[in-house]
Amino acid sequence: MLDGAEYKLNLALAEAGDPGAQHSLGVMYQNGQGVEINYDEAIKWYLKAARQGHADAKNNLGLMYQYGLGVEQDYEEALKLFMENAQDGNLAAQNNLGWIHQHGLGVPQDYKEALLLYQKAADLGNSDAQNNLGWMHQHGEGVPKNYAEAIKWYNKAVAQGNPDAQNNLGWMYQNGEGVPQDDNEALRWYSKAAEQGHVDAQNNLGWMYHHGKGVPHDYAKAVKLYLKAAERGHAYAQLNLGWIYGKGGLLDYEESAKWFLKAAEQGIATAQFNLCLMYMEGKGVEKDEDMAAIWYRKAIEQGHADAHARSLARIKI
Repeated sequence: MLDGAEYKLNLALAEAGDPGAQHSLGVMYQNGQGVEINYDEAIKWYLKAARQGHADAKNNLGLMYQYGLGVEQDYEEALKLFMENAQDGNLAAQNNLGWIHQHGLGVPQDYKEALLLYQKAADLGNSDAQNNLGWMHQHGEGVPKNYAEAIKWYNKAVAQGNPDAQNNLGWMYQNGEGVPQDDNEALRWYSKAAEQGHVDAQNNLGWMYHHGKGVPHDYAKAVKLYLKAAERGHAYAQLNLGWIYGKGGLLDYEESAKWFLKAAEQGIATAQFNLCLMYMEGKGVEKDEDMAAIWYRKAIEQGHADAHARSLARIKI
């Protein structure tokens, strides 16, 4: 069904009070499916469905509060909505609660509680919880680091097509964590996730084409992939575009400076330091020692090694 026709049908049903259609309409407004993205409208329809007890609408509404989309960020309200659903056995809500506890969002950080919640949902087949459980085992959060256990849970999640797990499994193959290092397998999993629009995977796949890992160097393909992620605000894809235009195969200092600036504004210290150097040398920007000093200080405040070394050497910026 065409998005426009689907929107009209959902609107008619939603206005008649159907909670499933109200939820669907919220999703369409949140993601820009058949309509322009409009978080206010998404919130309105999620609220109508949630008041009728629609579990997915409650979860999505909780996520809107968690991330501050269309509403002021409110972890307490997100927690309340997730808990209501989790008490009814909703697996997505259990996973979302696990995320809240893992990251200490409005509650004290509690890896044990996060693991418990993820485990409950993962055992019952929730692929997001399986991926998150894999992450905690991979990084040793609340449990001893265990790559074999991480891979087990990632494999369960990728069997359901979960793009986060596909990307994470690609990372483990790329770096030989718990599996033999294998660029071809890394490429395979990054590609699957990137095809689903996963920005980390797009950046990671771009990096492999950029550096010729498992594939011949292909700067054009690398830029295409980096751009997909960078245009959606991915800071490291922006950083990588700065590199590829500045030093990594496609010399265009203005483009390099543009992307370093975007990454620097998101707090990426490497981008801040490289932007400092570009202002010092007048590459891609007007030479400006004051601007160089501003970005230099930002980089050194974050402990950037090269910036720190310059400071120790008393090189004036």
